[in-house]
Amino acid sequence: MTTVTLTGGSASLQYFAAAAGNLAIVTDGMHYGWPSPSLPQILNNTSSPLCISSSEGALMAVMPLLGAIVGALTAANIVDYFGRKKTIIFTAVPFFLAWIMVAFAKTVMYLYLARFIAGVADGVTFTVVPMYIGEIAEPRIRGLLGSSCSVSWILGFLLINLIGSYLSISTTALVSSSLCVIAFVTFLWMPESPYYLLMRNKPEQAKESLRRFRGNADLDEEIKKMRVSIQTCSKARGRFFDLFTVASNRKAVIIVAGLRGFQQFSGTTAITFYAQEIFLQAGSNISSKQASIMYFTVMLIMTMVSSSIVDKAGRKPLLLISMTGSIIALFLEGTYFYIEKETSIDTSSLEYLPVAGLILFVIFFSVGMQSIPICLLGELFPTNVKAYALCLADVYFSLVAAIASKFLQVMMDNYGIHMAFYGFTICSILGLVFIICVVPETKGKSLEEIQHYLRGDQPMRYDVEMETIKIHDDNEPETNDLLIKS
Repeated sequence: MTTVTLTGGSASLQYFAAAAGNLAIVTDGMHYGWPSPSLPQILNNTSSPLCISSSEGALMAVMPLLGAIVGALTAANIVDYFGRKKTIIFTAVPFFLAWIMVAFAKTVMYLYLARFIAGVADGVTFTVVPMYIGEIAEPRIRGLLGSSCSVSWILGFLLINLIGSYLSISTTALVSSSLCVIAFVTFLWMPESPYYLLMRNKPEQAKESLRRFRGNADLDEEIKKMRVSIQTCSKARGRFFDLFTVASNRKAVIIVAGLRGFQQFSGTTAITFYAQEIFLQAGSNISSKQASIMYFTVMLIMTMVSSSIVDKAGRKPLLLISMTGSIIALFLEGTYFYIEKETSIDTSSLEYLPVAGLILFVIFFSVGMQSIPICLLGELFPTNVKAYALCLADVYFSLVAAIASKFLQVMMDNYGIHMAFYGFTICSILGLVFIICVVPETKGKSLEEIQHYLRGDQPMRYDVEMETIKIHDDNEPETNDLLIKS
């Protein structure tokens, strides 16, 4: 048996770099969540110069999703040229411009354009930030840092609901724009990804970057693994169609597409767009503003809990718990609205139920389905196609989220809100089956080991309790095992 000991360095800069990069995602979440407190102020409000109809409101809500398609396609072509760091810094500019346009908008067309620009920045952000975090993080904390993208996005939703519920649209936008400046300045001080520097044939800079992220650890073994991984991927220069022609990439695409699709058709983004409108329809004694703030606060707390335990509990168990609970909550929500809207049964004694149902939904959904699909984005794809994969994932997310949001609006306007929730329930049941049958466990695996798994190479055994990774080839005697102590 051969033993290689990897001295663990300080992870403080990894946490700080992830937090700095996630400021862009907080800003993105604020843009996405902006319709929740703002739509009730201008929807069919003839006293407002920005009065809009329900269909105009639906288009404005999903406009960032359309812009994200352009942004994701752009990011795929620039992130390997300009680097992860410069690309993340760049996103602060369109986010800032979008807020200024919202602040001084005189017609709905200005809002459309502003939110489209924010969507472009979103497409870039959600392509490059998970990539950057996945490349700088050690395996033992990669799940936590990867999941922080979702935590940051939800924090943005909560912040905009807090600010936008009590300030005017113009003031809210001006206050929100300040975060873009903070994000720009903060990330200037972060190191570039060592993976990217090795890709650009800058080994000394890559080692210095890794040293800053790992402290005084012995870096030679990790640099060697990175170099081998990059060289292996570079033998066949990555192309977009490699995502579908290479079996391991195709498997990763199916996993990510399934998870992101079922994530959105459980209704999460649609509900966040229309949170206050849903609570208004519920007619609860709790005000729609208070209910939506409560909703996003619980979402933030539970996603933080999920992020803190994902490296111990594992990805798949949390996904199963999350989807099962979401199915129950969505069904209860749909049933309440059906009884309240379509029958003569008195529901006055159950006015708490729609708020409680959505809180129950967000508790379970945030345990796994909110953050883990994004975490897996940074884990499942090799370096040579990662930019294309994240681009495709963001385009796909934008399309399915837009369809799910439009589905909710059409159902509310034409068939009743209960039909929307029943539809989300059915999709979530299908999602549970998908998780059971298709989604693998990546807990404790390095990026290289995950690629071994997707290619169907030798099995790996993990001893999490001892914080060891044991790689065993069944064709070799036990004495040839490699034990890596993390």
